[in-house]
Amino acid sequence: MNVDIRPIPVPTSLGTPEAADFEAYVAFAEALAIEVHGTDELSFGVDELLVFYRDERYVRRRAFGAWDDNRLVGVANVSWELDPDATTAFSTVFGVTSELRRRGIGSRLLAELERTARDAGRPALVLRADHRIDDGDPGAERLRAPQGDASIPADEPAARFALAHGYALGQLDRMSAMAVTSRADEFRERLAHQESASPGYRLVTWHDRTPEELVDAMAHARERMSVDAPSAGIYEQEAWDADRIRSEEQDALDAGRGTIITAAIADDDAVAGYTQFALAPRKRVAYQDDTLVLADHRGHGLGMRMKLANLIELGLAAPDRERVITWNADENAHMLAINVTLGFEAVAMDSSWQKGRPEE
Repeated sequence: MNVDIRPIPVPTSLGTPEAADFEAYVAFAEALAIEVHGTDELSFGVDELLVFYRDERYVRRRAFGAWDDNRLVGVANVSWELDPDATTAFSTVFGVTSELRRRGIGSRLLAELERTARDAGRPALVLRADHRIDDGDPGAERLRAPQGDASIPADEPAARFALAHGYALGQLDRMSAMAVTSRADEFRERLAHQESASPGYRLVTWHDRTPEELVDAMAHARERMSVDAPSAGIYEQEAWDADRIRSEEQDALDAGRGTIITAAIADDDAVAGYTQFALAPRKRVAYQDDTLVLADHRGHGLGMRMKLANLIELGLAAPDRERVITWNADENAHMLAINVTLGFEAVAMDSSWQKGRPEE
């Protein structure tokens, strides 16, 4: 076996010979997600990913493949913020075909990611992995992040691989799902009870493009989202402005993704918080992306109020979406409590592994 590790070129269009490697990469990544989750609900379409890989205004993305002759047997990716102050790169796709695991292919892919990150001036690398929820052997060794109560089995392949290559477990995120079909009346009743708790705030909901009068305030909120949500020190503050908001919105539209956002607006017209759904094409789920209440506005029930309003809008705008999937840091007890109250149930865990930070 003579495996070759090489970058996956980003094509100018799909369905052409130059797009074959990129299309194979996306299909392989989808197969890895299905292996863990048993569904394609957590994978990107090739048309979506092409949009994001081609836009390098704020984030640079690189994909790599491991090839055994003409057969793709492993994939990995790495991305990093182009902000000159950023020091960290992230890998969210990583895996080798099952029959060729533990033969050094993953180690070679990881070495390529680390080299790419260093060359980009990002000495720290964070790897992410997905894990099924399991009861497991109660006597078996388990791993816990520095914060939170969740754990994963120490003998899981992803954990063994990360530890063997010098990575430390930095954070565990709970992936949760909730059915939303035929629940509109319930959400409206709950929202009616919530409104009296925060009389100094109004809610504004929009689709796809932020109202012009709120775009600067949303840019500030996005900056705070990058560091205010519990992150175990893994994430750095991102630089956001109105142009980046518009760029992200256009990318989502070009990728066929719908967006529904509800924001809480304070009396001084500041964005006090927001929550966001992403509606990927060809899926029957909605992804609950960011939810944030800025520090000065907490304690008024805005998190629950915004989520309920956005769920109501989801039912009106996209009644074909049967479930919502969301992710929360295990130590984010307040947001997890809101989600449990709404009916979310844990379906998987995400682990984040870090290496190369100055203190290390």
